Amino acid sequence: MTNHTMVTEFTLLGIPETAGLEKVLLFLFSALYAGALLGNLLILTAVISSQRLHTPMYFFLGNLSIFDLGFCSTTAPKMLSYLAGQSRGISFQGCVVQHFFYHCLGCTLCFLYTVMAYDRFVAICFPLRYTVIMNHRVCCVLATGTWMSGCVHSIILTSLTFQLPYCGPREVGYYFCDMPAVLLLACEDPSLAQRVGFTNVGLLSLICLFLIVVSYTRIGISILKIRSTEGRRKAFSTCSAHLTAIVCVYGPVIIIYLQPNPSPLLSAIIQILNNLVTPTLNPMIYSLRNKEVKVALRHIFFRRCFSLENE
Repeated sequence: MTNHTMVTEFTLLGIPETAGLEKVLLFLFSALYAGALLGNLLILTAVISSQRLHTPMYFFLGNLSIFDLGFCSTTAPKMLSYLAGQSRGISFQGCVVQHFFYHCLGCTLCFLYTVMAYDRFVAICFPLRYTVIMNHRVCCVLATGTWMSGCVHSIILTSLTFQLPYCGPREVGYYFCDMPAVLLLACEDPSLAQRVGFTNVGLLSLICLFLIVVSYTRIGISILKIRSTEGRRKAFSTCSAHLTAIVCVYGPVIIIYLQPNPSPLLSAIIQILNNLVTPTLNPMIYSLRNKEVKVALRHIFFRRCFSLENE
């Protein structure tokens, strides 16, 4: 038997085909990351501070802001660090942690969008029973379920990925420790982990997308039965923000999976859209189109200014 030195640190090679664009990408991604942090913190503050927003819809919106904050923070800080000229190295343990939280939060977001679609389905199709069906206990169970499902999903993928020995090359040909890029460096056959990972991620995404489509099909049928134009407009406006967010998430993913052999650059662009662009857009989608959120943010702002004047 041959002795092997186990890898204790990986090197992230970054976004493919972007050599020489580090300063441009640093400025662009820094702006997106700052926008994602600020926007989601504002939404979370509004949901927590305003009594009027203590409803199931905004409870899940607050959860979405928490997940968006964590999701973009899983990969962005390290990426911005090496774009600024710092070391591209990441410890083996750091790679495990990054992989776990990326898949945990990504899966949780997928389930959360499905739960939010169900919430809109109940609100539109059963308006008189909405507060009974979507009571506090049910909302907490659904939110906890999304967390637990994401953790279980990520534990499976992370265990399969990092139980393999890594003793050869340590250069990860990507900008973070994603499963496909890391498995290429394993010293043993990674085919089992690759098959399980592809099946797990693909199956969960398809199930969630199917449930969302079913929910909005029923919602569409119910909206068409509303006789008044104003009633239809109000019903559709309660769903439009969520539909826009779903398109932003699933649209790029569907595009890349329709490609028979997607290029590494295209894959990276899709990942960045999900990691940075969508968390930045979500607060604008939900706040700029929602009067209650804008009113809550104005009250917080004026209250803060008033307290500063008194001091």
